[in-house]
Amino acid sequence: MRPLTRGASLRHGNDLRHNDVVKNVGQAQTTRASTARASTARLGHAGSGPEQGTRARVARLILENGPVTAAALGSALGLTPAAVRRHLDHLLADGMIETRLARVYGNRGRGRPARMFAITDAGRSEFEHAYDDLATSALRFLAERAGLGAVAEFARRQVSDLERRYRPVVEAAPEAGRVRALARALSADGYAATASVVPAGVTAAGEQLCQHHCPVAHVAAEYPQLCEAETEAFGRLLGTPVQRLATIAHGDGVCTTHVTAPSLRAGALPHTTEVGGLTA
Repeated sequence: MRPLTRGASLRHGNDLRHNDVVKNVGQAQTTRASTARASTARLGHAGSGPEQGTRARVARLILENGPVTAAALGSALGLTPAAVRRHLDHLLADGMIETRLARVYGNRGRGRPARMFAITDAGRSEFEHAYDDLATSALRFLAERAGLGAVAEFARRQVSDLERRYRPVVEAAPEAGRVRALARALSADGYAATASVVPAGVTAAGEQLCQHHCPVAHVAAEYPQLCEAETEAFGRLLGTPVQRLATIAHGDGVCTTHVTAPSLRAGALPHTTEVGGLTA
């Protein structure tokens, strides 16, 4: 898998936590895809100058932290508001990111909702994407010859290696830190994962595990058995019920998994509703 840029030391503070958002209508997907391909060299080429290197770091922060504000990006990278706007304008023009409006809970104060920036499908493809037409063709052949049950069995076998590698890391962490330990293990494998406590009153008590990148999204779009097998593995690793709320393969901005709080393990998981890739 090919990262957009390497060697950058990025801070991930609480102000860059994934936020509930509503999509804002942006450029057409076809336009984003074509312009993004044209900008690949400028964004990730090893010989790029400081401007391009910083722009790549801005794009990676947006990928890894979900929709974020310009102020949060500037704080994390030590950039002036003018510099952040310059980089964001370039990324918007190239179709690498899009604007969204933050969802406001409760009474809304004066002023417009905060403007946030999120990675687009075209932007995500410039990172460590492993589109694999051969894999899709192979699974299609398997489904035709042996049925979808064989595809599900294949998916579980593939995920079993991930589960075997992650288990020592997760089990070594204290119970309260197991979701974060799993997020770190996933990030080491290129999934750009984060973990956060679900705010009281927003949805069921627990934590959310967010994967901001999926190396097999295009394959999983046709064969969701890959996502299902991964979700089952998360439940076994964490020893608690989990629920997949959104997936990149399904067209959401982030793969979001709700992890039930330990105190609710024996009870039923309250109903949740998917809103723009998150819950309400």
